Amino acid sequence: MKTHKIALYNLIFLMIFSVSGCTSKKGVLPQASTYPSLTTSVDDYQYLIGPGDSVSIFVWRNPDISGSFIVRPDGKVTTSLVEDVVVSGKTPTQLAREVEEQLSKYINNPRVTVSVTNFSGPLSEQVRVIGEAAKPSAINYVEKMTLLDLMIAVGGLTEFAAGNNAKLVRTVSGQQQTFKIKIDDLINDGDIKQNIDILPGDIIIIPEAWF
Repeated sequence: MKTHKIALYNLIFLMIFSVSGCTSKKGVLPQASTYPSLTTSVDDYQYLIGPGDSVSIFVWRNPDISGSFIVRPDGKVTTSLVEDVVVSGKTPTQLAREVEEQLSKYINNPRVTVSVTNFSGPLSEQVRVIGEAAKPSAINYVEKMTLLDLMIAVGGLTEFAAGNNAKLVRTVSGQQQTFKIKIDDLINDGDIKQNIDILPGDIIIIPEAWF
């Protein structure tokens, strides 16, 4: 069984690092004082609409063409006047301006407001935890998310986890880079220096300990 698990982890590694158009680099995660070099987009984070989201499109003075819509798996919605509007990967403000542009063919000076509920977000924005987590899963990214937040969401580590040998895979300037992270030190020793910021699209890989 252990041999099969190791083979599975090796396969996962190969799949991650074979992404088309990206190269992979190994690195050592900087100390806390230099984390901003890795997390410069944290403060600029804006939610992007994704499949499964509920989108409310309100057209001022036109309630008959306003409404709530579920974003389809192809990332589109169909409104009363505009069919197959691409909404996935856009901010609510961007979508509102685009809908205004399309509605201007039928309505004089339309004013549109877009709000989102039932957040899912694009798959590319989700954070994935694989390996020896209690509940390996893909987590919807939340602004200011940290490694500790992520560990709480997946129920922590299993008894077989080698938390201090965990890896963070992150895309930096179009390239996938790998950083070593110490989850055991964070959870068991309370070493807050290890509580790094998490970014959309991050992948955490937690290997099994060798006994």
